[in-house]
Amino acid sequence: MESCAAVEKEVEKVINKFSAINDHSQRIIGDVISFIEKLRSSIAEGTPDDKLTPGQVEVLNDALSKVKDKLHRLTTEHRDLHGTVSKVGKAIDRNFVADFTATSRTDAFQSERNVVLLNKIMAQHFYRQGMDDVADTLIKESGLPAEDIVPEPYAELHRIWEAIHNGDLSPALEWATRYSEELDARNSSLEFKLHRLAFMQILNGGVHVQTEAITYARTHFAKFVRRFEKDIQILMGTLIYLPIGIHNSPYKYLTAPEMWIETADVFLKDACQLLGINKDSPLSVIVNAGCTALPALLNLKQVMMSRQVTGIWNGRDELPIEIDLEPENRFHSIFACPILRQQSSEDNPPMKLLCGHVISRDALNKLSNGPIMNNTFRLKCPYCPMEQSPSDAKLIYF
Repeated sequence: MESCAAVEKEVEKVINKFSAINDHSQRIIGDVISFIEKLRSSIAEGTPDDKLTPGQVEVLNDALSKVKDKLHRLTTEHRDLHGTVSKVGKAIDRNFVADFTATSRTDAFQSERNVVLLNKIMAQHFYRQGMDDVADTLIKESGLPAEDIVPEPYAELHRIWEAIHNGDLSPALEWATRYSEELDARNSSLEFKLHRLAFMQILNGGVHVQTEAITYARTHFAKFVRRFEKDIQILMGTLIYLPIGIHNSPYKYLTAPEMWIETADVFLKDACQLLGINKDSPLSVIVNAGCTALPALLNLKQVMMSRQVTGIWNGRDELPIEIDLEPENRFHSIFACPILRQQSSEDNPPMKLLCGHVISRDALNKLSNGPIMNNTFRLKCPYCPMEQSPSDAKLIYF
């Protein structure tokens, strides 16, 4: 955000200077036109055969000199504007790094396995977004086995989500009715919110749909009385304002676009939880996490290059620093060794000691370099007095 603000500041300077030059140019050009018009009128008073008098020649030369001077000032101002515009480009170069290869692994997609995995998650992403034709084309052109990529149920959910945004509740109501028992078991408010929107849609028809609205309420709201009694009372209160229109009543918020957006998001969240799928596709999660990590990695890479220690990062499967992702982007447990303060990895997994305390394998190896007792390495747990053999430690799988 700081980089964007810095560039925006330079852009604002250009816009302000453009506006100032435009206003000034309009005034100068207007003065020149007015001056020339008066001069032409003065010369036109004589006959075409009359020669210019010395006085008129002097006035004409003076006019040409003034016009040339004003145009020269305009040219100078325009030339100065180039410097201001060039500062925008310099600000972009200074605040944004165009070459992101410094933080990437060039060998990441050299193996056939990784290429197949990338194409697979891309195809799944397109299916989840309802872009079946794009996904089918990708599968065909990349040679992926179609049977390995079954369109996820998210494709249907995405179409329903879009329908809600477009004011069509039929697909969502049909889906909610199909999974009504499961939604009730999860204490979900989705089904009620969908019927609330449908009820308000009916009321938008005016006074003549009052009977239809009451019938709809009696049919669909009965099962929600225990949980949403107050909300239902509010909905019934809207009937009083049908003669003047809901949009002119205290209940106009019930027809606001935000109500539709909220319900669409509730549908997506509850439906994904019910079907056991993630709300976001793996591809979008990876991209968002990468965008979060990229600024910190670029800064770190510049520091490493300035100190000529870039080699310590090459070829490693772990990041050199910890990236603080949002809670929704954390999908598994993370163990950080309490001794070395390092996050565990495949090469340095967590190890459980006999006493129950857990440390990393690297810490275990360092602690093992102690005295030999009975021809066996013995270590003392750093958190309790229990002594044990390093070979007794057990690998923990997260």
